[in-house]
Amino acid sequence: MLASAWALGAQTGEQEPPRTIPDYEKPLFDLHRTCRTPVKIASIELLRNGNIYLVRSRSTDGAVGLARTKQIEDFIPILLRRVIPHFIGKDARDLETLVDEVYVANYKMAGQAFWCPVAYVEQSLWDLLGKVTGKSVGELMGGVLRREIPVYLSGSERNTTAEEEVEIYVKGVALTGARAVKFKIGGRMSRNADVYPGRTRRLMTLARKRLGDDITIYADANGSYDSKVAIQIGRMLEDLKVGFFEEPCPWEELGETKRVADALSIPVAGGEQDASLWRFQWMIENRVVDIVQPDLNYNGGFIRAARVARMARQAKMWIVPHNTQTDAAACNILQFASAIPNIGPYMEFPFRGPRKPASWYSPNFEIRNGVIKVPEGPGLGVEFDPDWLKKAVRVEGC
Repeated sequence: MLASAWALGAQTGEQEPPRTIPDYEKPLFDLHRTCRTPVKIASIELLRNGNIYLVRSRSTDGAVGLARTKQIEDFIPILLRRVIPHFIGKDARDLETLVDEVYVANYKMAGQAFWCPVAYVEQSLWDLLGKVTGKSVGELMGGVLRREIPVYLSGSERNTTAEEEVEIYVKGVALTGARAVKFKIGGRMSRNADVYPGRTRRLMTLARKRLGDDITIYADANGSYDSKVAIQIGRMLEDLKVGFFEEPCPWEELGETKRVADALSIPVAGGEQDASLWRFQWMIENRVVDIVQPDLNYNGGFIRAARVARMARQAKMWIVPHNTQTDAAACNILQFASAIPNIGPYMEFPFRGPRKPASWYSPNFEIRNGVIKVPEGPGLGVEFDPDWLKKAVRVEGC
């Protein structure tokens, strides 16, 4: 019907309007120049070993890409039925276009349940391209700008007293040499309720006292407040010289968040829940937040996060991606930060105490002198133990 309508228009002298691409979707990478020959995708599988899942991609030439997933159990049907089939038989060098096209084919499903599966496939294909070219993902994304990534300690909990929580991060700073930490405040999407009366003020005041002025402190409310209370809390955080105030209001309430950002001098951060490039563009243009925090999984992978970084860079803003990963999946935050010019001074890395080194992958990402080294191997830079990998079984269609 549409084609017939345009044919009729042509007969009457009307011209079809030119196809336009929003600025936020314009290509960033020239993977054809980096890799001169096609990399045809032969298969993509979901593997499982215990409670750990990997996405494995193969090219028709036998190259293999592997990416650890963050959360997938609830999204498996979407991954297997909606996402993977779209990529099979395509040229992996067209990865940007493929990510855009899989959205067009499934746009009514857009959200974290859709974009996480896309991210895992995308990351596996970045690893595949890295194995083919002998380059790290950071190199493929335009070049490595930094080999070590300063991190801030995160993963703070709300089931502790203020005193217990501060003690964990005092010890964490001593163990890791980290120069920044983040505490969770409020009650989490709690409509102004604290975990117990006075906890937030006690927590942040004690944190500044115990950690001193040389340690950067961030605060994450996880949408705990309306704008009125968030501004009151923000004033207290300003007095304590807190570095940023994350998600002061429920993430969908952009008007409330903007009121907070407009009222405070402390930078307001947000965006971890978002999975819309248009929405990020609007947030940046209207200064809803001062620091953008897309999650590399929830937002659909490296490509879409890099596009958010480009938006932020044009507005002279930092990007500080949300991250809850510490094992083999943590390679994505490190590769991304290695190549993006406008990342913040510290990237997020969860820490609750010393971790026993894992045997099923390498390298283990250790924080030393406040930094983590970016893996320098091809692709994502993670190697999986061959014996462990042999025990992984293919997850079949649901």
